[in-house]
Parts: sequence; structure tokens; C-alpha cells
Amino acid sequence: MSVDTLNSLSNASSSYLRSAMHQPIRWHEWGEEAFEEAKRENKPILLDIGAVWCHWCHVMDRESYDDPEIAQIVNERFVAIKVDRDERPDIDTRYQVAVQAVSGQGGWPLTAFLTPDGKPFYGGTYFPPMDHYGRPSFRRVLVSISDAYREKNGDVVEQAKLVEGALAHSESFAGKAGDFSPAVIQEIIESALKMFDETHGGFGSAPKFPHPSMIDLLIDQYQRGAALLGTGEGTRSHVDSSEHLKQVFASTMERMARGGVYDQLAGGFHRYSVDERWIVPHFEKMSYDNSELLKNYVHAYQATGSEFFKNVARDIIRWMDEVLSDRERGGFYASQDADISMDDDGDYFTWTVDETRAVLTEEETQVACLHYDINEVGEMHHNPAKNVLYQRAPVEEIAGRLKLSPDRIRELLSSAKQKMYAARLKRPTPFIDKTVYVSWNALCISAYLNATTVLGLAEARRFALRSLDRILAESWRAETGLNHVVAYSDPNSAKRDAEGFLDDYAFTAIACLDAYEATADITYFRLGRQIADRMIEKFYDFVSGGFLDAQLKSGSLGVLASPRKPFQDSPTPAGNSMAVIALSRLHGYTNEAEYRDKAEQTLELLAPSAGQYGLFAATYAIAAVHFSVPHMQVVIVGEDEVALELHASAVASSKFGCAVLKLKFNQAVPPNLPPSLAATIPQLPAVKQGKTVAVVCSGLTCKPPVETPEQLLETLRTEHLAA
Repeated sequence: MSVDTLNSLSNASSSYLRSAMHQPIRWHEWGEEAFEEAKRENKPILLDIGAVWCHWCHVMDRESYDDPEIAQIVNERFVAIKVDRDERPDIDTRYQVAVQAVSGQGGWPLTAFLTPDGKPFYGGTYFPPMDHYGRPSFRRVLVSISDAYREKNGDVVEQAKLVEGALAHSESFAGKAGDFSPAVIQEIIESALKMFDETHGGFGSAPKFPHPSMIDLLIDQYQRGAALLGTGEGTRSHVDSSEHLKQVFASTMERMARGGVYDQLAGGFHRYSVDERWIVPHFEKMSYDNSELLKNYVHAYQATGSEFFKNVARDIIRWMDEVLSDRERGGFYASQDADISMDDDGDYFTWTVDETRAVLTEEETQVACLHYDINEVGEMHHNPAKNVLYQRAPVEEIAGRLKLSPDRIRELLSSAKQKMYAARLKRPTPFIDKTVYVSWNALCISAYLNATTVLGLAEARRFALRSLDRILAESWRAETGLNHVVAYSDPNSAKRDAEGFLDDYAFTAIACLDAYEATADITYFRLGRQIADRMIEKFYDFVSGGFLDAQLKSGSLGVLASPRKPFQDSPTPAGNSMAVIALSRLHGYTNEAEYRDKAEQTLELLAPSAGQYGLFAATYAIAAVHFSVPHMQVVIVGEDEVALELHASAVASSKFGCAVLKLKFNQAVPPNLPPSLAATIPQLPAVKQGKTVAVVCSGLTCKPPVETPEQLLETLRTEHLAA
């Protein structure tokens, strides 16, 4: 297509918007120009919100937005605006709430109809080109909405006011605060446990999402229960409760990792499963899903010692290293698409029997087909010969059926997996959105640092720190704050200094604290504190408490002036809950009352209703743990083998609210320590004498130093029990 026929999205930066530059619709980016045109011409606005990884967004693009007849209707009757939900989560979240209020539907693509000043009055998600799936055709919807806007404008305006009212009350939490109690943690857990699928693991039914924050919460509470039982203080009910939590998270994680929602060849998780058995996924793979699931598998390995969980964690890192990493400059890419073209559905990831036979020996084929359940008829409706790989038959069962030793089966499976992966790499690869978002990168950095501390992966540690250094160098300015985007996927797209959101600040502050704890480099602590201070300045509501998701500005377009304080995990950890975690950790290092006060006021906003949110308040419950349990620092000072042993012991028993620091002797001095540690650690006689010791500090006081791993574990058991 010639340059002359491109629409204005050719000037956009995001991959999703640029993918629509060829369409015959006169798309606008979100901005004053589009709204002024709508007011000038008195036309309603068609707002499309989607993402480059979204399968049904591509379907609607092909079926409707590429259609010249539909484009003519849109161009004549509407002003069309397209928004990338990854680039502008503030727009997406507000219009999601609005469309759900109108139609009860939400998700992507989001198709909303607005008055010229941006107030929504009707909407939905995917509309087919013809009446289908119980949905009206998009053509019919467009004409009906346009006619209604012209002929029944009073009704449209009234509807827009009703939707605006619903939006104003959805997540502002005005006047809804109550006293915070740690009891809410158990309320949230019990709400989630009622949804646990005893048969297949996970929560709820199809479609089934992983809910990594809830998994992490269950692991933490299991570890606290196990610590209690280890002291002999636990009762029979404690034993039963603790074992039940373990059964819930362990069975869920094992079934996910053996299912098709997990990429059996490359590692890494797809976004969710369309069935309750974790077999058929939506094939897109997101950086933020994999970062949070990486934390799950690392923490589950810490809690259970399961090599299976450890290996899954390593494979997530392997896939992220190979596919979602800018190895040259640092940084994690946003996502990998589900499809290669509009005509397939996960063909890159799925296999026919013939495709399997073409790359394996007969013996390997036999074993692989039994293990991964590869049959002549598979699970994919668009091509029934295609199979999603999942672990159906275990090694021992295959060995019995084929009269071979388990070791031989493992050998054949290993070679088959390597050959199939090598063959898959030669296929056309789904699009990788190489946009580097600050918030999602911060999640990945924290996950990598957590994993490397536990698993000892030096290269992953170096890459995580290089990625954080890049964010801080390219997207952070002390005078102005954080940007939302470090770099866009298309090198030809214009660089934009998009202002950061609450998530960018909260997640990056936490990543800086994680980097400090991984390196003992005080620079990371100072930067984390600066970012958190700027977060308070930009987003904190000094009247009602809590944090707004974005800065409210006079003259905001559409419904962006509606205040929103996010507490629900959807799909990433909630911004307010993560802000509380950052502030609680900073309070532990500084004893600054402001941090704790603002954390408490934020928790109080959701306190009366948090239990009702269940699964979607899991990060709130984690924040409640951080706030309720005295922040503990385990400080190891030394440079010999004993220091390494002490560090390993501390890491193995670490829980939420417990930081582990390993200092060299020249780092155990006031300029290199945060305030609460600077007042104590350098004054210890053992440190002054150059002895290798571990010191457990909790609630701003420190226990006497210990010198052996056994002594350290006993001190930690006592402190965890007291907490």
C-alpha cells in the first residue's frame, strides 16, 4: 500500500495502532484533534481499544475494519479513535467500567460509542460482520447507533449521564474507608478457597486464569503455618489448614505446568486456558503473566523443595531470555502474539501427528505422542488435526506400556523435545511486541532478582540489574518522574515521553528495593525511595487516602477526569496494593512515620469490602501481610564461606516482609546503609572485629548476632512465630 493511502496511525508509536495504519478507516489517536472534530461535525465517536496480542482484536480488524463498506459507514457517521490498552491503561480501565455498566460485557476488543465530549453511552466487545453468536452485526450496530444519536439525542445524552455516574462511583472509594484489620487476609483466602477446583486445580471454571497473586499468598500463609508447626505450637486444626493450603497451590501449579497453558517445548505460560483442565490456551504470552508465575514457582520451590517447581522456574527464565529480552541493551519485551496470521489459531505452538513424525524417529514419535497426547484428531476447532501439547501420560505409565525402562523413556522424551523445539523455531514466528514498558519491566526485574537469589543464576541477575539500570537511565528524571514507556517496538516510530502511571512508580520502587537487597548497593535503595516519594506527590489523595492510578488534570479528555483508585488485580497486581508494599518496606528501612501512615490509610479504603473481592484482592492481602507483620531484615556481614551458608539459610526461610541482605565489611558502614540499619549494624562489636555474623532485625530492634546457620534458623523461627 502506498504512503498516500495510509491513515494517521502511520504516525503512531504503538505496535497495535501501527498495525491498523493500512485500514480504510480514518482512525485518530486519542487526543484533542479527534474530540474537536467530533464536536465540530456533531458526530458520535467510535472508540476501539485493543492490543497487538489480542486474537479477537485481529479478527475484528480483518472482518470489519478492513472492509471498505464498513469503513465508509464509520467515516461518514463517526469520528473513529483507536487506543492501545497497553500504552494507555488509564483510558482502557475507565471505558471498560463504562461499557460493563451499559452492556455487562468487558474485555478486548472494547468497542465503545461516545458523545463528542467523550462520554460513553453504548458499547460491547467483539461484534461480528453478520448477525452471529447471538450478537448483532457490526454494520447494524453502527447504523443503529448513528441513527439514535441523530434522532434520539436526548435519550443518548441521558444514557451518557447515567454511565458517567456509574463510572464516578466505581473505584473512587469516596467516603468508604473503615478500620483496617489483619483478619481481612483470612477473609480473602477463604473467599478464594471456595472457588478452588478440587479436580483440576485453579480457581473457578472455564475460562481459567492462573491468579498468581493468590498463589503467592497461599504459599506465604502455608510457610507461616509450617513455621508454627515446626515449633510444636500448632494444633490439629493448624496442621489440616496448612496442608490444605499446600494442596491448593501445589496441585494448581502442577496441573498448570503439565497442561497446554504451559509451553511444553519452550517454557513460559500462555495467558489463560479456555477450558477448566488447563489444556487449550489462548496462545498469547505476556511478560507480566510470566514474571508473576516465575515468582510463584520460585516461592513454591522454597516452600516445598520440589525440583519440578524449580525446573519450571528455570524454564520460564530460559523462554524469557530467548524471546522476551533485549539482550544487548537490557529490558523485557511486552508480549508474544498468539497467531501468525488471521487464519490460524496457535498453529505455531500446536502439532499434527504428521508434523511430529517428520522430525522424530519412530521410537521418539511413539513416546512423544503418548506423553503429549498427540492424536489424529486434536483439540483445535479450526484445524482438528492440530494438537495442543500437554503432559497426559507420565514416564512410568509409558514405560509400562512400551516395556522400556523409565530412564529410556526420559532419554527419548528429552531428544524428542529438543528436536520438536528446533523444528518449531523454523516455523514463521508470532509477532513479538518489543515495546519496553516500565511497569511490566519492573515486575520482570523483581521476579528475576527473586529467582536468582534462590536459584543462584548469576547471568539472570546481571540481566535484571542491567534492565533496571536502563529504566532508571532512560525513563526516570528526578525533576519530572517516570515515563510509562522506555522504548517502542518499531524503531521507526516516534519516541514519546508518555507520563508514568501509579503502576510504573509502585512497581519500580519495589524493583529498586529488590535490587538493593540483591546487591547491597545503597544507590538502588535511594532511588527506590525517591521514586516512592514522587509517587506520593503525584498520585496520593491527601484528603481521602489511597492512590489515583493517573494524575488528574484539568481539561482531561473524555472520562479521564473520573478518579480511580485501583485495588483489584486485573490483570497485573493492583497499583494501590503494590504502593502499600513499597511504603511498608520503606518504613522498615527508615522508620519514617509518613510511609506507614499512608500505607495504613490506603489499606483502610478497601478494608470494609476487601473480603468480597476474593481472588482479585490477593495483592491487597499480601500488602496487608507486609503492613501487619513487623518488617524483618536478616543482615549477613562477611566475605567467607560461612557468610554464604548463612545467606543460603536466610533465603530458604524468607517470607513476605523479610528482607535478606549480604554485606561486605566495607558496606557495613553508615553511608552504605539505610537509616534503620545504619544506626545498629556498624555498632556491633562482632562487625567491628571483622567477624562473619548474621543479625536479625525486626520492628526496628536487632537481636544479638549469631555465627552459624543453625543459630540463625532458630532465631528466624522465633521471630516468625512472634510475628
